Amino acid sequence: MPFYRQYGSKSLKAIEHLVLFIIAIATIVAIGQEIVHIISVRMVVLADLLLLFIYLEVLAMVASYFESGKLPVRMPLYIAIVALARYLILDMKSMDDWRIAAISLSTLILAATVIVIRWGQLKMPYPKNQEYDN
Repeated sequence: MPFYRQYGSKSLKAIEHLVLFIIAIATIVAIGQEIVHIISVRMVVLADLLLLFIYLEVLAMVASYFESGKLPVRMPLYIAIVALARYLILDMKSMDDWRIAAISLSTLILAATVIVIRWGQLKMPYPKNQEYDN
């Protein structure tokens, strides 16, 4: 066990930071590609803006994870909500009514989940001095 504590934990942290850095770089490249696409077609549509918001949330999530070492559960939920909204906007004309209803219901469930999580954080916060990562 002492070997793991000395080298294993540090190695895993280094790999974790490397992967986070790769995710950040890939997201920045994707943002650049989207901007180039917008410039090339000379038109900005709502789907493009929503995609940029998704990329922005991914970057914010990576930055938050770098700073605190913890991943806020709400951030992936926000990304999922925006992704579902983008999917609905892009493909609504070719979807049947049941698919539109299912996507809308999924979005509502995710939004309700965010509200419940936030309510739980406000009403039942973790004690500040207690470690839960052990």
